[in-house]
Amino acid sequence: MSTTPIVALDVQSAADALRIVDALGDRCRFYKIGSELFTAAGPGIVSQVRETGSDVFLDLKVHDIPNTVRGAARSAAALGVRLLTVHAIGGAAMLEAAVEGAGDQLGVLAVTVLTSFDDESLALSSGRPGVSVHDEVVRLAEVAAAARVHGIVCSGAEAASLHARFGARLALLVPGIRMSGGASHDQRRVVTPAEAASAGARYIVLGRAVTGVDDPPAAMDAVLAELQSVTV
Repeated sequence: MSTTPIVALDVQSAADALRIVDALGDRCRFYKIGSELFTAAGPGIVSQVRETGSDVFLDLKVHDIPNTVRGAARSAAALGVRLLTVHAIGGAAMLEAAVEGAGDQLGVLAVTVLTSFDDESLALSSGRPGVSVHDEVVRLAEVAAAARVHGIVCSGAEAASLHARFGARLALLVPGIRMSGGASHDQRRVVTPAEAASAGARYIVLGRAVTGVDDPPAAMDAVLAELQSVTV
């Protein structure tokens, strides 16, 4: 299984996003559009990125009643999006509605526990003393698998055990990727591209490790070289 790198277009305008796409060229043909860019530029940015020959991962982390989520997934599919995130905490009925709305061409990814959380902050946020990130990720992954989603979003810290548990049944998307020695910024559970690939990630999301450096093409080349060195 190969690991697909996705570059995050976490910028405030379509022009900034397309400059990144243009700079990376054939080095990357899969991009993440999240809430920041989608709110600023609207659905049109999806079409603009797709017109470059690239696929789009729409990272909106949808969380609402099942009927609304079904409609959101249907709308994302109509835009030609390849991947869409919804929150696993929304429950089985919501996840099943997302899958139904997505149809055959759009993969639904269930977000488990954000990579900005560790055990302490998760316990504080959820009001569940003693809860561990790993156990909560596994619990939500079980719900997601039963709902027949395409995959889940988890950190590299949980990826190996989830890959062993679910195999190809759940595609793992790992954000919070940093090059060796790179700053973790606001992420707490981070791994390198090679570590994520070795753990069984089907997709990895690269943000500031590529877009926040002086030479993004060189940074992307380093990521691709590291992924090519991994044998899973």
